Amino acid sequence: MKKISEFSKRARIATGGVVLAAVAAGTFGTMSASAATPAAAPMANVKGNTTTTSTHLTVEAATKAAQAALDAAKKENQRVSVAVVDRNGNTIVTLRGDGAGPQAYESAVKKAYTAVSWNAPTSELAKRLQQTPNLKDIPGTLFLGGGAPVDAKNAPIAGVGVAGAPSGDLDEKFAQAGVAALN
Repeated sequence: MKKISEFSKRARIATGGVVLAAVAAGTFGTMSASAATPAAAPMANVKGNTTTTSTHLTVEAATKAAQAALDAAKKENQRVSVAVVDRNGNTIVTLRGDGAGPQAYESAVKKAYTAVSWNAPTSELAKRLQQTPNLKDIPGTLFLGGGAPVDAKNAPIAGVGVAGAPSGDLDEKFAQAGVAALN
């Protein structure tokens, strides 16, 4: 390692300039940051009936439902994917069964979302398309048999969707097996 005296005068001046600039920037940054700190926003103290509490499935319960649906499909030699979504349509868990088609994963999520959104099995909702065909245009929904809602205290809290069997009736049968595992 070279001693400082071995560096050229030019290198020493450049190094000193860099150190000086770094110190100046640090001092300026500290001063400007402290000068620009806004006052803390007041906290809201919500009172009365302005909030709600909702019930959600745990990851363990969602996994139990998904596994029960997948097991029901395996017993009938069906290759499916299963999805469980929460009340807001967020996916909690998905299981892609061995040999399930590539479309099954996304279809299962959409069926679960559709079931919880309307709190009805998707086979029933598919029948409503005759009266209101534009329902199928709602983003993220799929009006084919295979989705079943999960409710607690008469309110929807989740949906189980199954896709990949040769018919929506079978998909829905397996989704119902997932729901039944939660009872």
